[in-house]
Amino acid sequence: MSQKVLSEDEKFLFLDKDFINSPVAQADWSAKKLVWIPSEKHGFEAASIKEEHGDEVLVELADNGKKVTINKDDIQKMNPPKFSKVEDMAELTCLNEASVLHNLRERYFSGLIYTYSGLFCVVVNPYKMLPIYSEKIIEIYKGKKRHEVPPHIYSITDNAYRNMMQDREDQSVLCTGESGAGKTENTKKVIQYLATVASSHKGKKDSSVPQGGSLYAYGELEKQLLQANPILEAFGNAKTIKNDNSSRFGKFIRINFDVTGYIVGANIETYLLEKSRCIRQAKTERSFHIFYYMVAGAQDKLREELLLENFSNYRFLVAGHVQIPGQQDDEMYLETMEAMNIMGLTEEEQTGILKVVSSVLQLGNIEFKKERNQEQATMPDNTAAQKVCHLQGINVTDFTRAILTPRIKVGREVVQKAQTKEQADFAIEALAKAMYERLFRWILTRVNKALDKTKRQGASFLGILDIAGFEIFEDNSFEQLCINYTNEKLQQLFNHTMFILEQEEYQREGIEWNFIDFGLDLQPCIELIERPNNPPGILALLDEECWFPKATDISFVEKLFSTQGNHTKFAKPKQLKDKTEFSVLHYAGKVDYNATAWLTKNMDPLNDNVTALLNNSSSMFIQELWKDVDRVVGLETIAKMSDSSTPSSSKTKKGMFRTVGQLYKESLAKLMTTLHNTQPNFVRCIIPNHEKRAGKLDAHLVLEQLRCNGVLEGIRICRQGFPNRIVFQEFRQRYEILAASAIPKGFMDGKQACILMIKHLDLDPNLYRIGQSKIFFRTGVLAQLEEERDLKITVIIIAFQAQARGFLARKAFAKRQQQLTAMKVIQRNCAAYLKLRNWQWWRLFTKVKPLLQVTRQEEEMSLKEEELNRIKEQAQKADTELKEITLKHTQVLEERNQLQEQLQAETELYAEAEEMRVRLSAKKQELEEILHEMEARLEEEEDRGQAIQVEKKKMQQQIQELEEHLEEEEDARQKLQLEKVTADGKIKKLEDDILIMEDHNSKLLKERKLLEERVADFSTNLAEEEEKSKNLTKLKNKHESMISELEVRLKKEEKSRQELEKTKRKLDAESNDLQEQIADLQAQIAELKAQLAKKEEELQATLGRLEDETTQKNNALKKIRELEGHISDLQEDLESERAARNKAEKTKRDLGEELEALRSELEDTLDSTATQQELRAKREQEVTLLKRAMEEEGRSHEAQVQEMRQKHTQAVEELTEQLEQSKRVKSNLEKAKQALEKESSDLTVEVRSLTQAKQDLEHKRKKVEGQLSDLQSRFNDSERQKGELGERVSKVTVELDSVTNLLNEAEGKNIKLSKDVASLTSQVQDVQELLAEETRQKLSFSTRLRQTEDERNSLQEQLDEEVEAKRTVERHVSTLNIQLSDTKKKLEEFVSNVEILEESKKRLQRDLEAANTQFDEKASAHEKLEKTKNRLQQELEDLLVDLDNQRQLVSNLEKKQKKFDQMLAEEKSVSSKYADERDRAEAEAREKETKALSLARALEEAQESREELERVNKALRTEMEDLVSSKDDVGKNVHELEKSKRGLEAQVEEMKTQLEELEDELQAAEDAKLRLEVNMQALKAQFDRDLQGRDEQGEEKKRQLVKQLREIETELEDERKQKATVSAAKKKLEGDMKDLEGQIEASNKGKDEAIKQLRKIQAQMKDFQRELDDARAAREDVLTSAKESEKKNKSLEAELMQLQEDLAAAERARKQAEAERDELADELSSNTSGKSALSDEKRRLEAKISQLEEELEEEQGNMEMLNDRLRKSVQQAEQLNNELQAERTTAQKNESSRQQLERQNKDLKAKLQEMENQVKSKFKASITALESKVQQLEEQLEQENREKQAAAKGMKQKDKKLKDLMIQVEEERKQAEQYKDQGEKANTRLKQLKRQLEESEEESQRITAARRKLQRELDEATEANDGLTREVNALKNKLRRGNEPSFSSAPRRSGGGSRRAVIDNMEASEEDADLQGDLNGTKSAD
Repeated sequence: MSQKVLSEDEKFLFLDKDFINSPVAQADWSAKKLVWIPSEKHGFEAASIKEEHGDEVLVELADNGKKVTINKDDIQKMNPPKFSKVEDMAELTCLNEASVLHNLRERYFSGLIYTYSGLFCVVVNPYKMLPIYSEKIIEIYKGKKRHEVPPHIYSITDNAYRNMMQDREDQSVLCTGESGAGKTENTKKVIQYLATVASSHKGKKDSSVPQGGSLYAYGELEKQLLQANPILEAFGNAKTIKNDNSSRFGKFIRINFDVTGYIVGANIETYLLEKSRCIRQAKTERSFHIFYYMVAGAQDKLREELLLENFSNYRFLVAGHVQIPGQQDDEMYLETMEAMNIMGLTEEEQTGILKVVSSVLQLGNIEFKKERNQEQATMPDNTAAQKVCHLQGINVTDFTRAILTPRIKVGREVVQKAQTKEQADFAIEALAKAMYERLFRWILTRVNKALDKTKRQGASFLGILDIAGFEIFEDNSFEQLCINYTNEKLQQLFNHTMFILEQEEYQREGIEWNFIDFGLDLQPCIELIERPNNPPGILALLDEECWFPKATDISFVEKLFSTQGNHTKFAKPKQLKDKTEFSVLHYAGKVDYNATAWLTKNMDPLNDNVTALLNNSSSMFIQELWKDVDRVVGLETIAKMSDSSTPSSSKTKKGMFRTVGQLYKESLAKLMTTLHNTQPNFVRCIIPNHEKRAGKLDAHLVLEQLRCNGVLEGIRICRQGFPNRIVFQEFRQRYEILAASAIPKGFMDGKQACILMIKHLDLDPNLYRIGQSKIFFRTGVLAQLEEERDLKITVIIIAFQAQARGFLARKAFAKRQQQLTAMKVIQRNCAAYLKLRNWQWWRLFTKVKPLLQVTRQEEEMSLKEEELNRIKEQAQKADTELKEITLKHTQVLEERNQLQEQLQAETELYAEAEEMRVRLSAKKQELEEILHEMEARLEEEEDRGQAIQVEKKKMQQQIQELEEHLEEEEDARQKLQLEKVTADGKIKKLEDDILIMEDHNSKLLKERKLLEERVADFSTNLAEEEEKSKNLTKLKNKHESMISELEVRLKKEEKSRQELEKTKRKLDAESNDLQEQIADLQAQIAELKAQLAKKEEELQATLGRLEDETTQKNNALKKIRELEGHISDLQEDLESERAARNKAEKTKRDLGEELEALRSELEDTLDSTATQQELRAKREQEVTLLKRAMEEEGRSHEAQVQEMRQKHTQAVEELTEQLEQSKRVKSNLEKAKQALEKESSDLTVEVRSLTQAKQDLEHKRKKVEGQLSDLQSRFNDSERQKGELGERVSKVTVELDSVTNLLNEAEGKNIKLSKDVASLTSQVQDVQELLAEETRQKLSFSTRLRQTEDERNSLQEQLDEEVEAKRTVERHVSTLNIQLSDTKKKLEEFVSNVEILEESKKRLQRDLEAANTQFDEKASAHEKLEKTKNRLQQELEDLLVDLDNQRQLVSNLEKKQKKFDQMLAEEKSVSSKYADERDRAEAEAREKETKALSLARALEEAQESREELERVNKALRTEMEDLVSSKDDVGKNVHELEKSKRGLEAQVEEMKTQLEELEDELQAAEDAKLRLEVNMQALKAQFDRDLQGRDEQGEEKKRQLVKQLREIETELEDERKQKATVSAAKKKLEGDMKDLEGQIEASNKGKDEAIKQLRKIQAQMKDFQRELDDARAAREDVLTSAKESEKKNKSLEAELMQLQEDLAAAERARKQAEAERDELADELSSNTSGKSALSDEKRRLEAKISQLEEELEEEQGNMEMLNDRLRKSVQQAEQLNNELQAERTTAQKNESSRQQLERQNKDLKAKLQEMENQVKSKFKASITALESKVQQLEEQLEQENREKQAAAKGMKQKDKKLKDLMIQVEEERKQAEQYKDQGEKANTRLKQLKRQLEESEEESQRITAARRKLQRELDEATEANDGLTREVNALKNKLRRGNEPSFSSAPRRSGGGSRRAVIDNMEASEEDADLQGDLNGTKSAD
């Protein structure tokens, strides 16, 4: 085979497959066991495995042979060599990072830069020009499918174009990736391909000659579209560190197409031009290209006009002339000018553009300087300003004035404000940026205007997105945040379309699909940037800060840290260089942003004076650029913002002050909506290295990009998912040619047709999924189908062409043959003529020949006359015959018309009857459907009713619980109310006492003041009092100054408080949340405590439910057996029907043969007229008979229909009544539920209010008690003072009379002083309130504590001075000082608490650091685990791929082997296995039944189930009676049904007898239990009475027993400890109880599911029976029709005999007989058609039966699942039993401890009895009473023994029944073994069943182990019982001996001991009974 030699350009596209197919490489790979290991240099290196040691592997590197040990998790598998350089990486068997990187690297080094990765294309930048973009390559890719050509951007574009044309859905090509990856170049190639493929001027190129100056001929739409890119690149692209031609703006090119697919127009939208690049750039970077193009390429005249200079003279060009390698700026200038000409820009517009560009450069040369004494800016040199003004067409002086002293409107006045140097520089830079941005927008609108000038309307569009890539610079500013934000949104779109939408569509279409979470949700980062509020994002915070007057970049960053500090995607930089730095964790990495000048960039302000000048420029171009000056954010708005912080004041005009962030967010939202409405096609561009070198690939860089772009996840979902999908109709329309014979004629649903087609195509089920509206395929399946379709079409067309060519060739050949024969004849005649032409005799013959006929004329005339006469005679005969024939013909026609009329009448009657039959069958089907629906509704309603009953029970239990809870709460409320009343009374009393005390105290104080004043007046002079008043005034002044200082401090504190309120709110919110959580937890604890007591009761209820479920399960299993018996009967009926059908077909064949013989005989024979008349008469008789039969059948059919209608109406009425009843019950239950819920909510509210009231009362009580204590202390002080004052009064009464005048004057002064003191006290109170507020603030703000402490100390000192000064005046101030000292103590405590909190904070920080270190260690371990997990997942996926392939092979092999007979055998074996499992389940259920005897509540539920069974039985009886009445004809089936009915009734009766026995046994057990309980209660009551009597008698001797009581107290403390341990064990048990409840709920759910499935099976069985009856009826119809046809055949045979006798006379009437024969044939064909219809119906019924059998198989599978769940529930129940036994052992231990305590009590009582021996005579009566009680107890014991004997008899009876059941179980096991022998034939399912058997054996071993344990426990219990019986006997003996008159202490001990022994014996007997029940359960299990 000679291989095709690749050309130069094809080498960069097509793959050389020599190495791939080489066996040497394959052998090398398999021999060395090559794998990938991580490498720092190359990313991953190839190595071969040498040795394996656990988790570590010794590998040898393939390059240098070096051996390295590496962890097993770090190894990644290597693909075989045949997958080297694979075009689609989804085809790789081992999908991992190393394989993807290796494939990309190999292809890149081979020059193959394009690679498919699932549904998208990966492009690696080659950093060189490749010859793969020529017109030849475009022709290769035009109209080709993706798999037909190698990967290319052209293939992606062509597929998008074709999808747009076929689906009429808008497309988009998204070129994403980092900067320098080749996005812009690929967008160019997309536009180039579309311009060539979809050009609307393909046909006009040759014909149309371009006219001289016509612009359209030179700049047609496609050329303009291609030339728009160079213009935008010149003005929007620049050289960066990573990329020489980096797009510094985002663009979305929208190309519009018409319906035919031609380009109609285009539109370009741009996003976020990086305008700051025109004023500053980094080192080795360039500004926009146009600056360099213009300076380098402008010619002399234009250069002078533009006032251009050298590169070094421009300040805005930072690095000067930085050249791009391989590009000349002057040549690029010419290209841009040419592109502008093509776009239709005039020369004036071009010069205007260049002037603006030049003026931007000149603006950078304007320099400002400061004045010496002022900060005002000046412009010493205005040459640059003159150049700018000349280029812009404005005045220089106005421009300088506007820059240096702009006019600002402040209020209504206009003021000139001098600008500083910094403000002027900023204004110039802002003007340059705004000028360039407006120029760029104008160019864009001009380009769009040129591209949209065609008048054709676009039907759809294809969008190409080229936006700035994700980059991380050293200094990332506001523009970079916006770019990265855009990339986040695009990556989220990619993830959404690739991962989420794909999987959501799978779920929407109903495909079995496990949702895969790839962990690529970028929404948190997007919300961090764009979220508007709660909490606001970065952009929203930036907009908010723009409104504040004093906001700075630092305040913006601080606000960011405070609001978003806890965000997962937000972080602080580790090394803070500046306060304006923060970090954002993007999908591609962590980016540190510097927020300097972000507020100004977001507002983008301009000097409105300069903009007004530019608006009034002399140049029209400049005026057009600056026409929207009113929307500029000018100096006035900024000045207004500085005045007020409200946004409304600055928003003066509509649409003003839209920030850059808002505008960008809106444009991005529009872009994302358009992209969401299109079908995206992703192109992921990858940068291979940062050095821009060709042929070099940095592995780590590429890996990072692959991870960021989600390449591996895209491949995985492509491999696991179904990327190709097609609508059913399209699939059928396109691929029906592959399965033409599979789809029958007529209408068929698209889904069913597709299913039939796929079955015919033999596709592997793993390769496709059928949804609701579409069919989904894995990758490559549609391509395979397309190839098969193409092959089929080629075969068909070749066959058609062959037929056509054959026909034409045969026609031409026949024509040629005719021509050849004609030529031969002509040649022969010509040759003869040439021979005879000159022969003389021939000439003589020709002359004589006409003369020879004259002599023969008379003879000829005579002959003619004879012929004439003969012909006349024949004519006469013919006329007579004609007349006879016409007469006969008329008669025959009349007869035929009569027969036709009769036939038409009969056919009309037949048609009417058929129509009636069709209508009746349709009605029957409708009624059956309605019946099915109603039955389903009935079942649903029954389920609902059961659920409602369960809910009702639950609600009743809840109501009871709530009522109990209510009663408890009411008792508590009443107690609280009583306490409240008592407390209110006490409070009122205390308040009255307080009022009395206060009045008394006030009186005493007044008296004390008067006395003190008098004493002071006498002791000192008035002068001293005046000096005191002066001192007081001085103190007052001091206090006022202090108060003013405190007010100033208060204001400061308020300001600081306003600043710290935000943090306080956060802390308050957190504390509230914590308090709410604590409250919830407390409520939960209280609820749990309340529920603890209820759970024990619920456990017993759940155990009862469990037993009920087991009984229901047994019933269900019995029903399943019955159903299986029905199924076997149905199968036998089916086989009999098949045999009957075969017989009917045989008879049909015989009849057909006889008919053919009759037809042949009829054709040979002819009948006479007499026989025909007889035949007519017979036929008329037969017709009348048929009419009568038809009428009778119609009547019977109508009667049956009426009966069916009546039954249906009755059933519908019953169902409606049941539905209405259930609805009423449901509504009543719902109302009750609502009322209960309302009552419960009201109760909870009341309880809460009561608890709150109780707490408030307690607080009030405590406060009142504190006040009481204070008042009492005050009262004591006042009494002491009163005594002292009384003594003083006695001394001073003599001196009072002489000094009264002085006292009056002193009283006036004192009044003044008291007022001053009152004012001072109010001030002190204010100060105290301030102090309280400060203390509250100190709790929340720990940083301000020290300052407040200093102030507090100073205030305290002043207050101490005041107190010292006022002690002489008033004692009330002393109380205030005491309060102040208390507050001081509290503050000190708070300070100490704060210090403790700080220490704890430090400790927590240390713990946090330690936790962080631990977290880092765990994170590293987690990463290792994730690596292992990923590796295992990849290996699993590879294994799954291999498994799918193997499954395909296995399915193909199985399809060849499968047959229907084998399926039947397999189903029989499966049914036998199911029977085995069923038997096991029944055995397990019997074990549970034996255990159920110990629970009492099971009886009621068993009775309910019995009633339900009786109802079901009654319903079955009614159905059976209906069936018997409706189907009387089918005798055999009725007998069989009656037999099955009798068997069911016998089973029901057996069940009833068993239930009655169980009920009797349960009642006996309950009676015994009740008796025991009554006896126990009586014994306890007697015991308590005895103890009370002895306690009353022993009260006198308590003093002597104090020591003994202390010992008892110690023992009691031990008992309390034991109780604590018991309570802990109880809590554990309660936890276990909760788990048990959960398990029981799960088992309940399983039970409900089993019941539902049982009902479904019952419904299906009913359907089966109905269909069987229909089939039998059809069979009977067929038999009747066969009998009728036999009768007709006999009659025809008789007619044949007559026809044979009259053979000679039947020739004349042959035509009539033939007509009648045709009529008979028509009738026969109609009969056969009816038979065929019946056979079709039979086939349809058989198909339904097969479907039902399949559904039965599915139900059996569900039963297997239910059995598994039952087994699990059984295991759980066994675990519960084990736990119960453990609890019993613990209870026994507790009882042993209790017995020990009782023994100690016995000893104590023995001592008491020794003390009581002294007074024997007093207690003789009590001893006699005790003896009588003992005798009564003995009698009770004897009765209990009798009851025990009766119970033992019952147990023996149960044992007998158990033995019978065991015998039955053994018989069933024998049958199961037979079934097992049969089931060994099935291969696949046997293995599964063996596994299940092994599991069951393990379970049986567990059961045996449990049984052994139970036996041991039983032995122990029997031993304990024996010991107890011995003790009881000993006690009886002692009691009998105690009948003697002299009693000692021993009998009393024995009496007490006997009582306890009796109690113990009773408890032991109860335990023995339980253990015997358990043992019986284990025996039955064995």
